[in-house]
Amino acid sequence: MSGLCLRGTIWMGARVLLRDLDLAFPAGGWGCLLGPSGVGKSSVARLVAGLEGAARLEGHIRAEDGAPLAGRVALMAQDSQLLPWADLLANVTIGARLRGARPDLARARDLLAQVGLGGMEGRRPDALSGGQRQRVALARVLMEDCPIVLLDEPFSALDAATRLAMQDLAARLLLGRTVILITHDPLEALRLASRAWLLGPQGAEVLALPGGPAPRDYRAPDLLGAQGALLARLQGLAPCAA
Repeated sequence: MSGLCLRGTIWMGARVLLRDLDLAFPAGGWGCLLGPSGVGKSSVARLVAGLEGAARLEGHIRAEDGAPLAGRVALMAQDSQLLPWADLLANVTIGARLRGARPDLARARDLLAQVGLGGMEGRRPDALSGGQRQRVALARVLMEDCPIVLLDEPFSALDAATRLAMQDLAARLLLGRTVILITHDPLEALRLASRAWLLGPQGAEVLALPGGPAPRDYRAPDLLGAQGALLARLQGLAPCAA
């Protein structure tokens, strides 16, 4: 179990995207990045995952234990990125197959059941709704069992009740992992975060979080009050209508 530090400035071509970042993601906890669309949240995830892209970092990304990140990071991207020709079981176990390992089919079936897709293992992605495809992608990243997990808008396609259930499931199954959650949803960030930042043009601001362990009760008055205040902050960061 290791924390993760990202320090520096992220550029998009000749333009500064995020300035003077100093993000310390807690070991074994959830670090949440919140902010308006286009601010650079997904660019942070791609940089941590080591993926090529238009964004570049002037600075460094390091695990606190000093070990390389390669092979220790699992990413759930915004697009579910499911293989259209493969059934759900094959999609969930694709990581093992790509590594030449024998997939644990029993565990894959159990994860599909836990995300509410039990009995649908033989279906293909085109037979699913957007929310169902997102839950398959969640099962796939949980299947990887990596110590560092990047979740980029993992619950965005789900209805409100299913979203809460999947947040609780992810919090339970990723206990002890270092998780970076990217979200537009203030309630989601406030429920799940051990540490959270609001990203904006000037960089990252540390957010005050309600008390108590995550996942926090969505009905708690202090959580609802913090959500309202944070929504007001986000409204101030949103671009004005023409």
